[in-house]
Amino acid sequence: MYIKLPDRLPVTSPKTIQCNGKRKEILIEPSRSALVIIDMQNFFLHPALSPKATAGRAIVNTTVDMVHGFRKAGMKVLWTNWGLDNFDLLTIPPANLDGFSSNHSSLTTFGSDMGIVPGTKINAGRKLMRGSWNAQPYGPLYHLQVEGVKRGTDLYFNKNRLSGLWGAQTPLGLWLQENEITTLFFGGVNADQCVWSTFIDAYFKGFDVVYVEDISATMSPYYATEMLKYNANGDGSLAHDLHVTHNCPQIIRSCSEVAEANGRAMQTVTI
Repeated sequence: MYIKLPDRLPVTSPKTIQCNGKRKEILIEPSRSALVIIDMQNFFLHPALSPKATAGRAIVNTTVDMVHGFRKAGMKVLWTNWGLDNFDLLTIPPANLDGFSSNHSSLTTFGSDMGIVPGTKINAGRKLMRGSWNAQPYGPLYHLQVEGVKRGTDLYFNKNRLSGLWGAQTPLGLWLQENEITTLFFGGVNADQCVWSTFIDAYFKGFDVVYVEDISATMSPYYATEMLKYNANGDGSLAHDLHVTHNCPQIIRSCSEVAEANGRAMQTVTI
């Protein structure tokens, strides 16, 4: 007796994406590809909570366009954000707790009451806890995410570390495995921290990874982004100006720049 495993998702119509870097183009299967948006939350982007995040706020409109492009192409959008529960607070390492504290105190780290948002009547809630206002997607991204989840084009995943794919398994990782997704496009904030952490963990786990530069931003010095791009290009390929070929103009056509793609499992051709 044996158990017949389900067949893999059928190949529909593979699409070629032009890149600049070690690989000049990559071939993706849309039915096995998804967009992962990291930490585009009020905590990291709202002017009252993060006034220096001007670069992050500047990519919101491009992110909206990117989401619509993926939806039109039938590819899933995966919102992956900090979203802690009380159990998480018991297991988070001290370094993480201190890193998210404003004064090296447990009174201002994860789970602390952030009070009323300055200049508003909004209750920010507990820092990066599930269901709190500060953990919601920022501005128009919130309604975009809610709409997508309702329609089934988008999914929402909580994470409790910088990476959404750390450790043996996470909610995001389990969904990717069960749905046989192989290619991941990444964007969000901060590019060199949570985006990069999830990106590199995805690479280590065998996914094909694409860093989308014009929907990624950080408040870190410029050399942090240069490090990211340099190493990602070493893992796969580096590209500026992602242009979807004439055969698939609806996929990500609003996106102007992509930074890199790892093509270990995805088919690639160098020209």
